[in-house]
Amino acid sequence: MRPHLTVRSILKAQRRTFSGTSRLLDSYGFIGLGQMGYQMAKNLRSKLPPSDSIKLFDINSNAVNSLAGEMQSSQAGGAAVEVARNVHDAAEEADVVITVLPEPSHVKGVYGEILSPSLPKKERVYIDCSTIDPSSSREVARWVADAKQGQFVDAPMSGGVVGAAAGTLTFMLGAPDGLVPKLEPILLRMGKRVLHCGAQGNGLSAKLANNYLLAINNIATAEAMNIGIRWGLDPKTLANIINVSTGKCWPSEVNNPVKGVVEGAPASRDYSGGFGISLMKKDLKLAIVAANEADAKLELGDRARQVYETAEQIESCKGRDFSVIYRFLGGKE
Repeated sequence: MRPHLTVRSILKAQRRTFSGTSRLLDSYGFIGLGQMGYQMAKNLRSKLPPSDSIKLFDINSNAVNSLAGEMQSSQAGGAAVEVARNVHDAAEEADVVITVLPEPSHVKGVYGEILSPSLPKKERVYIDCSTIDPSSSREVARWVADAKQGQFVDAPMSGGVVGAAAGTLTFMLGAPDGLVPKLEPILLRMGKRVLHCGAQGNGLSAKLANNYLLAINNIATAEAMNIGIRWGLDPKTLANIINVSTGKCWPSEVNNPVKGVVEGAPASRDYSGGFGISLMKKDLKLAIVAANEADAKLELGDRARQVYETAEQIESCKGRDFSVIYRFLGGKE
């Protein structure tokens, strides 16, 4: 049964313009309620005052109605909630629009629909938390600027679904310096850290550079653990040595690919949960595209991409955390 949805009529009398105050904006549009967006919208709404409003949209109507129902039944207070008919409706009255979408094509499609001639002129801010290539992000930013509909910034995040649910995400923000003080309070309602990386597009550049390194470190860690174990080393002993030596990295210390080495790591639960191998493949591909555009030479990128693409096709690796590369290599479990 669809929940009863309402927005307090007093909101329209209390509208605040984006340029006129450093306070949080009072009308939000949130588009994209996948695993990450669902939790982010939930946290944002719960930490906004009752005088604010949030309008939700996703192509999955079940996700929208489920979240709206949770929000309406919550006893914790928060902003008023509405379900939008489409992305244009979600953005029409919003002071800030937040998007969390899977691919560059989705981001372009959504903003192409939002920026129709019928959209009322307003100094909105658009915060795109999708992980896409910087060139596509800058293209959309130009669309927004050309339409004179406000400003578009990129704020990809790290922390995964667990961080999204706990409100502990880290956002890598690409935005003009003068806009940062107004953006930080919004993002900190969904996370715990905002790292300003420079101009629009730089947040994505920072994230993709980091995830490029992570993708390669993960393969190298899996190979090193496999080699050492086959040489007769105990997995925990080997991991402890690596983690007090120069080989230490996040895949070796936190997300070790060998079962039993790190309690609670995906390897200890058949590689379920965590950061999916398909997502790592996607981010690595985006990083390679961006590197080629910047004429940056890569020696390992294409080979690493081939490893993830091949591993993802194997039934025992498909849909699992990217540390499953250890299994793909034939590591002892």
